[in-house]
Amino acid sequence: MNCFIDVILPIPLERNFTYAITPAEFEFLEIGMRVAVPFGKSKVYTALVFDKHQNPPVIYEAKEIHQILDDTPIVTIKQLEFWKWIANYYMCTLGDVIRAALPSAFLLESETNILRNTLANIDEDSLRDDEFLVYDALQHQSSLSVQDLSKILDKKNTLPVIKRLLEKKAIKIEEEIYEKYKPKLIKYVKINAQYEKETALQEFLESLVRAPKQRQIVLGFFALNAASSKPIKVSDLQKSTKGTVAQIKSLEAKGFFEVYHLQTDRVSFDTATLKDKVLNTYQEKALDEIYENFKTKNVTLLHGVTSSGKTEIYVKLITDVIAQGKQVLFLVPEIALTTQLVQRLSGYFGNQIAVYHSRYSSNERVEVWNYVLQNSEKARVVLGARSAVLLPFKDLGLIIIDEEHEQSYKQFDPAPRYHARDTAIVLANSFKTKTLLGSATPSLESYFNAIKEKKYGFVALKRRFNDVLMPEIELVDLKDKYKRKCMKGHFSDRMLMEMSQALENDSQIILFQNRRGFAPILECNTCGHSPQCPNCDVSLTYHQYRNQLRCHYCSHQIAMLQKCLACGSPDMDTKGLGTQQIEAEVQVLFPEAKVARMDLDTTRGKYSYDRIIANFEQHEVDILIGTQMVTKGLDFRNVKLVGIMNADNMLNFPDFRAHERSFQLMQQVSGRAGRTKERGKVLIQSFNPFHKILQQVSSNDYSGMFFEQLEERYNYKYPPIFRIIKITLRHSDYNKIETGADWFTIALRNMFKANVLGPEFPPVARIRNQYHKNILVKIPQEQSLKKTKDAIIKIKNSFSSVKDFRPIKVVINVDNY
Repeated sequence: MNCFIDVILPIPLERNFTYAITPAEFEFLEIGMRVAVPFGKSKVYTALVFDKHQNPPVIYEAKEIHQILDDTPIVTIKQLEFWKWIANYYMCTLGDVIRAALPSAFLLESETNILRNTLANIDEDSLRDDEFLVYDALQHQSSLSVQDLSKILDKKNTLPVIKRLLEKKAIKIEEEIYEKYKPKLIKYVKINAQYEKETALQEFLESLVRAPKQRQIVLGFFALNAASSKPIKVSDLQKSTKGTVAQIKSLEAKGFFEVYHLQTDRVSFDTATLKDKVLNTYQEKALDEIYENFKTKNVTLLHGVTSSGKTEIYVKLITDVIAQGKQVLFLVPEIALTTQLVQRLSGYFGNQIAVYHSRYSSNERVEVWNYVLQNSEKARVVLGARSAVLLPFKDLGLIIIDEEHEQSYKQFDPAPRYHARDTAIVLANSFKTKTLLGSATPSLESYFNAIKEKKYGFVALKRRFNDVLMPEIELVDLKDKYKRKCMKGHFSDRMLMEMSQALENDSQIILFQNRRGFAPILECNTCGHSPQCPNCDVSLTYHQYRNQLRCHYCSHQIAMLQKCLACGSPDMDTKGLGTQQIEAEVQVLFPEAKVARMDLDTTRGKYSYDRIIANFEQHEVDILIGTQMVTKGLDFRNVKLVGIMNADNMLNFPDFRAHERSFQLMQQVSGRAGRTKERGKVLIQSFNPFHKILQQVSSNDYSGMFFEQLEERYNYKYPPIFRIIKITLRHSDYNKIETGADWFTIALRNMFKANVLGPEFPPVARIRNQYHKNILVKIPQEQSLKKTKDAIIKIKNSFSSVKDFRPIKVVINVDNY
């Protein structure tokens, strides 16, 4: 009987591949297990078993698998179905989804090893210089990796050299599979059983007369043993006795100590210490309404103003679900938010919390994955960023999506380009459970679904906790201030006065500017030239702390210029405003104040978020300057003033959601002010303070903004009225991209008529030497989404079959907003 399996490879291929297995393997293998399979001429990949059957492939001969990697499935069948939906809806491959979902430690890959061919007699004189270097190195080493070869030859591309040596039969190649996940082991020490008797111990101590340090370690061991009943770590023994590893090893060699290893969790939290808070009347009412909505609706939107106590409502809901023995998924948009939430939720749920996001190491993610798969007590509440939606849940009871309006929930590159909020709702439906969306400024789509379409339940929480008033928002007219010469740097006199007052009252301040770096443009005052990135169509941003110009798209960097590259003039000046420049100005204006900055440049490390947030919470920092990271749901008790340095950049961004996003950002950052007893103050600096959005922010008028923006979306056919699929073409040749984009657009127009926009270059048309051209397909509500996608795929396949267009990369982004 011939037995076969279909597997999903973690590479972007349109279909699954079939491999041959033995009848015994057929009995043992289950769907969701990993197998190592050969692919191509020499590569070995980790693949997931998708199906078992007895039908041989028609077009090719099935290869045999290399080995089975699991005893039990690491992916559930329900999860595979969910991944299949993601691949279909977001128009990508299952391989893309698996690559994004599985921690990299699960994806074993082979490494190419180069060995000397001992059976062949090679005339060394016939070898070229670079070939001889490799051959000579293999005389001294049994094998070399491709990376080793790059170092020896001092060049990146070593494939031509390897190819020539293979043709001369001087080397052979092997593929070695290596396991990436290693459990964390901690070294413990215990006394050998024979020395538990007093006489034997006495004799041993006497034998250590000439080794006083070792004798001290033995006595220190007994002191630790008497103080605690727990096993003794080698590191603790070293610390308490000031001994060395060599001295402990010596005692092990003498047979006194036995060293053993125990597996431990890489991430763990303390046991719960807090009791549930008593909810106020408004929170109780909101909670009852949520439960009432859950009876008839699968999704409920909680529209609670900033600092209204939404987290306490979440805690009550989570407590109820955990009591039923089910799992809860709690999604947050930003890794920085997990830091504060873990501190708060671990107080209630202790070590029942697991955290999952990209700043965790691969091994830490594997451990969380296994806990979720095993439905362990250690992962009753899974708190994570968007990738947590891809975990292997067994018994999901509730999904909470906090700050559901955030753009960070959308994955842009690489595929799958999924939206975590929308995929989470589908995941909840597959478990027949409920989803709660929470936000102070809901996205237009969610609010539309709740208020207009009545698809979602709707609960409003309009009072702040403890009846604290919403912050007072004041608009500062920069045009007027510059005219009256009331500016110091980028700070108006009103801003400086309020900052001085806040610092005198020992309060904290947040300053918001949605641009990192010192200044976005360096310009010559003589000829107006500004240095551009050679790889992208964008100017280089000045970073003061490293005194360099850097591209924020491809990371190209050069040293700060002393004179203009075009005319040679030394008269260079920076234009525009970044977080570093604000930091420098604040340090001059308020030399006594302690200042910190929170942007991508200061939060690259694993624990950098935790450090900055902890310092600000403990009032070790007076003024926090940040990009949009500081706007997302963080809870600081002592912030009395929030300053928005320039609101115009956000409002004038070329995007149909610019006004909605500006309102959300400003409203959210305003919500960081005055969260305890006193009313907070917000100052928004703008050259156009009479702008409709700024007026709506100052009066906290969300519904006014919603209906105004919805009217525009109706008129111009944008979401939530129409759906959008964005098609981006990328290539390094400008003429090729022009021709290809025109061909693709004509094909789309023949199919969808007037609902096609483009082709158009984006504001930054070239990134990493690749030209980008965008086409938008708008889909009315009455048009079938499935048929539209099928038509686009058909056009894409026809496009790829044209020889000239084959090198052009086509990226399809469903719901690109």
